[in-house]
Amino acid sequence: MTVLALEQATTLPYLTMHLAQEGMRVIRVENPPRGDPNRWIGANALGEEGMNIYFFPNNAGKEALTLNLACQEGREILHALIQKLPVDIFATNQRPKDYAKLGIDYDTLRALKPDLIWVGITGFGPDSNEPAYDPVIQARAGWMDITGEPDGAPMVFGLPLVDLGAGEQGYGQVMRALYLRERTGKGSRVDISMLQSAVSWMVSPFLLANDFNQNVSRRGNTHQFFGPVSVYPTRDGFIYIAVGNDKQWANIAATNEFAHLALEKYQRNAGRMANLAELNHALADAMQTRATNEWLEFFNALGVPVSRVNTMRETIAEPAVQRNMLTAHDAHTDTTLHFPAPVVVTEHLRAQKMQIKFPPRLGEDNEKIFGALGYDARELRARGVI
Repeated sequence: MTVLALEQATTLPYLTMHLAQEGMRVIRVENPPRGDPNRWIGANALGEEGMNIYFFPNNAGKEALTLNLACQEGREILHALIQKLPVDIFATNQRPKDYAKLGIDYDTLRALKPDLIWVGITGFGPDSNEPAYDPVIQARAGWMDITGEPDGAPMVFGLPLVDLGAGEQGYGQVMRALYLRERTGKGSRVDISMLQSAVSWMVSPFLLANDFNQNVSRRGNTHQFFGPVSVYPTRDGFIYIAVGNDKQWANIAATNEFAHLALEKYQRNAGRMANLAELNHALADAMQTRATNEWLEFFNALGVPVSRVNTMRETIAEPAVQRNMLTAHDAHTDTTLHFPAPVVVTEHLRAQKMQIKFPPRLGEDNEKIFGALGYDARELRARGVI
């Protein structure tokens, strides 16, 4: 199965990365001469133009073409690729105003291949040409208003989760479209709005604010309904404790270490929430008397959910993470990249022994792919087509 993706930045490359991990042939199309802007972001660890490290995470396992869709010949070649490869899935995260101009609109491509699955990811849906990046959507979707300390400014989330979430949901819709095609023989159009994707994750805040007029805003590390749930300093780091019911709290209060908190006002969750500031202060003082590992053993024995607040390096060292690591090796520079495996390791990845293709250079597969279709890549390059 072949995927042709006119992609850049993060959200669509993240989607097509999953398709590559399923064993699909994913060919990314980039505009010459510089291609995806992400190629030029971050450290230039390989010492090569257009291969900076920010480009690597979502582009392993893919092939790469350059194609100038601003010229008629470029558009004609794209259409030939759709028909002759042939392409099963075409995907783009261009703005809708450019669809027809670039010859990639759904009607044009469907006429070339009626069973094509066409995917478009946009900031605000197919009827909007408003530009968007992940933090802009985080702000518009209300995410920033619920992230941060109560007395602080709104904050952006630590990951580009709008990009990643839209990519995940787009992946699911592609699988649905493939299922429908298998049943009906027909292709389909899939439009993913990053705003709608972001809002769709906000089920609880949306309902509470809209239907019950509750104030849903920043709470720092605490939970709106349960307590104590927060980050606490230990003697050598931080831990996160999540008390989800009264029994868990009773187990804590029954210990010698926290006997001073075995008070009637804390017995029920409502009382703990009503006195949360003082309770968290008391817990923070107590937690600093022991090392993180001691507290992990202590709370795990009580059946209370707890975790060390890991650094990124500590997360990578987790045994469960180490067991499911993908690697991509570049023989030219003798560079090996490591990636976290998907939540379910695919049969394709197991067959490949968890090894995937190194992220492609700009236009790396021009000669191979265009040549197979009867084009001379050198002539195309001389005419500014690739």
